[in-house]
Amino acid sequence: MSPVPDAETLYLDLLAGVKSMMGEHTRLVGITSGGAWLVARMQQDLGLGGAPGIISSAMHRDDFARRGLASSVQTALPFDVNGADVLLLDDVLYTGRTIRAVLNELFDFGRPARVRLAVLVDRGGRELPVAADFAATRLDLPDTQLLALARGDDGAFSLKIEEAQS
Repeated sequence: MSPVPDAETLYLDLLAGVKSMMGEHTRLVGITSGGAWLVARMQQDLGLGGAPGIISSAMHRDDFARRGLASSVQTALPFDVNGADVLLLDDVLYTGRTIRAVLNELFDFGRPARVRLAVLVDRGGRELPVAADFAATRLDLPDTQLLALARGDDGAFSLKIEEAQS
């Protein structure tokens, strides 16, 4: 089993990377659920006012019939998407299917001028041509393992590796 990186250290790297990508009109949007946790904390750490954007991939997933509505959090974008500079945040980039679904959801709300992606961990294994503009780290894991972000009661992040159910 691969060693589990320290999520708090990775968060600080992600924060620095996102800060360097921010423009005056950049809007942060977290992908449920791990990305939503990241964006909520990042919005505060960057001193940005207002609520961050949250986006769900549930309605556009290509495995919707099998998974159903797995998340109770729905999309909330407190800004006009048309012409916006959107920076998507997610915890783990793997196959690219969640990002594809999120892009479909985002374009249901309008046509952004630009969409970029920053992730805590890029674990490879892409099935679609999707790449992060910034990744705090890259980690190679076998397909038999899952990587998940957890958030403690104190708000601290941790990563855990689990064996995938077959």
